[in-house]
Amino acid sequence: MPSDVPAPPPSPWRVALPHSTAAVPIARALIRTALADLDAPADSDTAELLTAELVANAVEHTDGAGPIELVVELLASGCQVEVHDHDPGPPGDLSRLLPGSAADPWQEHGRGLLLIRALSSACGHRPTAHGKAVWFTLRSNRTTPGPAG
Repeated sequence: MPSDVPAPPPSPWRVALPHSTAAVPIARALIRTALADLDAPADSDTAELLTAELVANAVEHTDGAGPIELVVELLASGCQVEVHDHDPGPPGDLSRLLPGSAADPWQEHGRGLLLIRALSSACGHRPTAHGKAVWFTLRSNRTTPGPAG
């Protein structure tokens, strides 16, 4: 391939996960590996935390009849992570906190979507042929060199 032709973008990572609590630590390890493999310019600690939240929600809030899939894609501006499950129902409001739905700081659960909204550059969900995908994007953490001064 000639050197002036840009290389094609890497293919997204797609990994099936077990529908059990074991999926969370597996997803944490996979997201770190995927970001390194894709040379993704995103913060891997944040990606790991938010991915764990999405996978934990998929395990907790779906009945286990269908698979969970982790998809990691490199974007020009960073990366996008999706968690697919078979339940078509929305995951809650990822765009804003609903009145009366503030997370209780004394409870173990209920802060996942808040973290995703706060730490990602964008997030949401979309229907798929077999359920839904819940996603977040992280901006690049690489800085471009400025003019020498």
